[in-house]
Amino acid sequence: MPNSSDIISNFLESEIAHGSIPGGQYLVGENRRIVAEDALGLAVLEPERIPATLDTIYDCASLTKPLVTALLVARAADRGLLDLNAPLARYLSEFNHAQMREVTLIQLLTHTSGLPNWRPLYLEAQTRDDVPGAIARVLLEPQPQNPVIDLIYSDLNYILLGFLLERVMGDRLDHLAQREIFEPLNLQRTMFNPPQELLREIAATEHGQEFELANAIEDAKMRSMQAVEKTASRYRRPGVSQAHWRKDVIWGEVHDGNANFMGGVAGHAGLFSTAREVFRIANQFLIGSDLLTPKWLDLFTSNLTPGRATSRSMAWILGETPDCSAGPALPPTALGHNGFTGTSIWMDPQKRRVLVLLTNRVHPRVDAIDMKQIRRSFNALAVETLERET
Repeated sequence: MPNSSDIISNFLESEIAHGSIPGGQYLVGENRRIVAEDALGLAVLEPERIPATLDTIYDCASLTKPLVTALLVARAADRGLLDLNAPLARYLSEFNHAQMREVTLIQLLTHTSGLPNWRPLYLEAQTRDDVPGAIARVLLEPQPQNPVIDLIYSDLNYILLGFLLERVMGDRLDHLAQREIFEPLNLQRTMFNPPQELLREIAATEHGQEFELANAIEDAKMRSMQAVEKTASRYRRPGVSQAHWRKDVIWGEVHDGNANFMGGVAGHAGLFSTAREVFRIANQFLIGSDLLTPKWLDLFTSNLTPGRATSRSMAWILGETPDCSAGPALPPTALGHNGFTGTSIWMDPQKRRVLVLLTNRVHPRVDAIDMKQIRRSFNALAVETLERET
């Protein structure tokens, strides 16, 4: 088994001691070889204390976007099932409306669609199947004259891509992921909706969801949907859009509220995995991929948003983006993504290096933690470890 890195482990232990994170896993590797890995702290603080191990399964949150959804889109497009430059309306009939601004698949993939970053869809849709229509109605809302659409990182983009995949490929997203990604890579601890028997092997997240509740109330207030008090009561009253407010520790089910409403299966969140298995999926975006041809690797590593404040390829943010979580230790060509629960991946495609950090920093509550600085420090120490060991 690869050794841990003293400098990385000591750093994360200090963050655990400061209360930034309860625990976590990390893995750093090069050329598909694991160089260092470790598990530290606790996977669960409440309602009991369970240590983190290398087998602990973490809610990967938005890492679902590149590791599952974008990867499936590329595989479908490679078979001719999707045209990335085609309008979304070709695949989702909810967007076939004369008054809607045209949105293309590549705009969804690069977060240049202009859709807002988030909406509490469980308050606007009755069922999972209603979600695309709820998002489509956003495009019918009043728009500014001659709007300039910049890059807006949006969960809605990848929620739509998930539905698009389901309709084109004829199966639910989790089944597609199992068939197209998890089984070919022989992943045993990567899944949507972990079974109950694995509960004690899963890292817990937030106690209730006060953070998202506050965001939903603010969203309603800004959009003048209804009074703030009425919005709060909707969250706590069962039977409205099947929404119910989770008050206990979220453990063994997806933390994200929209993904939870969608049955734990969504294009933007819902993936559970370990650092070792995230490492294996991440390597599919580098030279030597088992699942992607060189044509698609180029789209995942090239800047498709030149001239914008954020440099993005398909699904990934690039290290050249000012003040991103890559940090100065990684080159401008690095690819990365963060997850709200406290997860991140960064890759150096030239050196075929992969840096994985999985934590549950939202457990037992969402505090004001400088997670970006933690990720940047981790990346710097990971690169230092790789330079010493390789």
